[in-house]
Amino acid sequence: MTPITTTADLAAFCAKLKGQPFVAVDTEFMRETTYWPKLCLIQAAAPGAEAVIDPLADGLDLAPFLEVLKDPSIEKVFHAARQDVEIFNNLGAMPRPLFDTQVAGMAAGFGEQIAYDALVRQMLKVEIDKSSRFTDWARRPLTDAQLAYALADVTHLAKLYPMLRARLEKEGRLAWVTDEMKSLTEPALYDVEPDNAWKRLRPRRHTAKYLAVFRAVAAWRERTAQLRDQPRGRILKDDAIDEIATQCPTDADALDRLRSVPKGFSGSRFGPELLAAIREALKDPEAYAPVIEKARPQSSPAAGAVVELLKVLLKARAEDAGVASKLIATVSDLEAIANDDEAATPALSGWRREAFGEDALKLKRGELALVLDGARVRVVEVRRAPKAAANG
Repeated sequence: MTPITTTADLAAFCAKLKGQPFVAVDTEFMRETTYWPKLCLIQAAAPGAEAVIDPLADGLDLAPFLEVLKDPSIEKVFHAARQDVEIFNNLGAMPRPLFDTQVAGMAAGFGEQIAYDALVRQMLKVEIDKSSRFTDWARRPLTDAQLAYALADVTHLAKLYPMLRARLEKEGRLAWVTDEMKSLTEPALYDVEPDNAWKRLRPRRHTAKYLAVFRAVAAWRERTAQLRDQPRGRILKDDAIDEIATQCPTDADALDRLRSVPKGFSGSRFGPELLAAIREALKDPEAYAPVIEKARPQSSPAAGAVVELLKVLLKARAEDAGVASKLIATVSDLEAIANDDEAATPALSGWRREAFGEDALKLKRGELALVLDGARVRVVEVRRAPKAAANG
């Protein structure tokens, strides 16, 4: 098997993809020691066309394939798409429309976050040879075993997709998956702007001084990791950002006294830069601090108990529908519903409201009850006795 290594061959392959209803795509990449993922291989398969593309080949221009990814008439099929989508988004080619077979598997009753090999085993009755899975994909030349393993990923995916899509259409759940796909292709999900880096973390306080330093340190770490192409954690751990924001050190001695900051950090090349970022943020904390909406307090002491009941209801409704509960609602959704019947949460809109949200509100109102029937929980309507007529 020979991978595509020239732009001319890639353009010829991509010409075969034009007009196809879908193309299955997978990548092999490495990022254990880098900030930016290093794309080592691209696999693609459509009806009557399949290939392995070597993006590390000298002189290869990926433009023809990136155009395919951006073609709105071709559905791009991935499994557990997020990291692949991040790579192509970084290359300026957000793959739309998108179909993620892992999400589709959740809607089709295959459990939460089903692995690719498990989905192939259950739907195609094929056992995948995973012996090449953790090989060095950046090393050249690639072996025949590596190339066969890589291509098999998309040839199986191309067979899975029509079967899974047909199953969802038959069960009336294709729209459920479509909703999830839209969120996977939101550019904000892959935002690497340093000033927005704090949003991926969880600030523990809400004072302007804390938040200003928290944002500044997160931005400094993100910018440094990008420039040096190193993982964020190698520059500074998440817990160090919180401690620095809490203590607000402005000199080397204060920085070195922090437990979560590596010993001698102030004397490294990073120390002066970090301290400068902290001091800059402290010049005007009110202006620099991000605005964070404080979590809504629990409306009553009973809210915690309501959440626990909603968890049981969610599990029951998910089992009834044969859907992974995670696809319907999260714990955050349940907490929001417990506190507010009109909470702005996905679980109270669209298909999720039909599948679960409406029943969640009924349970809160006492119109539904949870009954243990052997090992299974049943949801039953509560019949209220009519009020006695007032004596005349």
